Amino acid sequence: MQDITDFFSFSDPNVRYVVLGNILLSASAAMVGAFILLQKKALVGDAVSHAVLPGVCTAFLFSGSKNTALMLVGAFATGWLALITIDYIAAKSKIKKDAAIGLVLSVFFGAGMVMMTYIQQSGNAAQSGLDHFIFGNAATLVGTDLLVFSVLAAVLLLVVGIFFKAFALVAFDRPYAEALGYPVRRLDLLLTSLTVLAVVTGITAVGVVLMAAMLVTPAAAARYWTDNIRRMVGISVAFGVFAGFAGAYISYVAPAMPTGPWMVVVSSTIAFFSFFLAPRKGIVPRLYTQHKNRQVITEENTLKMFYHLGERNSHFDGQRSLEELASTREVNKTLLKTALRRLVAKGLLVVRANQWALTAAGYQKAMRVVRLHRLWELYLTKYMDIASDHVHDDAETIEHILTPELERELEHQLGYPDKDPHDTKIPKT
Repeated sequence: MQDITDFFSFSDPNVRYVVLGNILLSASAAMVGAFILLQKKALVGDAVSHAVLPGVCTAFLFSGSKNTALMLVGAFATGWLALITIDYIAAKSKIKKDAAIGLVLSVFFGAGMVMMTYIQQSGNAAQSGLDHFIFGNAATLVGTDLLVFSVLAAVLLLVVGIFFKAFALVAFDRPYAEALGYPVRRLDLLLTSLTVLAVVTGITAVGVVLMAAMLVTPAAAARYWTDNIRRMVGISVAFGVFAGFAGAYISYVAPAMPTGPWMVVVSSTIAFFSFFLAPRKGIVPRLYTQHKNRQVITEENTLKMFYHLGERNSHFDGQRSLEELASTREVNKTLLKTALRRLVAKGLLVVRANQWALTAAGYQKAMRVVRLHRLWELYLTKYMDIASDHVHDDAETIEHILTPELERELEHQLGYPDKDPHDTKIPKT
């Protein structure tokens, strides 16, 4: 409890630096990562993260000290060069973009590791701690680092705000953006530069290896919560900020735990939660929706059985046994029994002595399903020139999803018909 009080009081300057630094870099990366994800360039972040290492080493060799600002400049230069190289290879050779990313990533990172080994064996005392740029060490952030992060985050926020509409248009409809006269190639170059800048912002705390995760993971999680790009960017930033804050807290209460990796773990946990449980798009809600849809389809097909049996003798409210119902179409009797119980509970059927009959509401529901089936069959034969003996299966699917508005439009287009292509009467509602 004392750790919680001490942490949230922010009385320790080191805590303030680490928390604010993590929040700034996480928010910056998540904001740019949303557009990277929408443009299907998620691997680009990984390439940049690995390509900045030789820039860091070059800056150290040039200055002879761990000057954060200078090393960030070096990181930006090689990260930007890596992306330009990827685009050039993909455009001027037969190598595909994913292969170009893998090639450039490995070459740049390999060169960086060679330079890092050389520096470590050079005997320069200032190189101590330089390996933190590989895995990050947020606990070493100081006031000057925070100032650099603030400037970079402000630049990212300003540029994304100015070009938000253009970035969104290019992400969703590139040909349309070109037709409107947007400088698409320049916008790509600008987004590339912002990606490099976002990665460079976080390498001090998270490291080059893990920064790709902070770029893409919050955006991937946010994509599951909304279809609105503005809300997606906002949610992505919120997830990034929470991951940065949580990583700093875990590192504070358990000093042996590094901040950067825990930021990635928290962000990944949010992502997995979103993948499985986000409303509408999450795996579990989608499976539940599919289950409910299958139930609805089974129930409507069961009601159709009653209607078809009733058509044989124009007696729609007759009692039907399980065997009589199963004789109308191939059906699993266990599923049929379950559907009958649900229909009774909904007031669409009544049951007496193991025999079922339609209620007034059930009759109306069954009649509408049959009506939609036959209207759609007629539409396919009349407007799609499909043979009448080939339309049943398609109508079996579409009858369950036609809305009342589409039903009225079908009637209007078909001239309010009385019979389907098989010369069977279309029921009137």
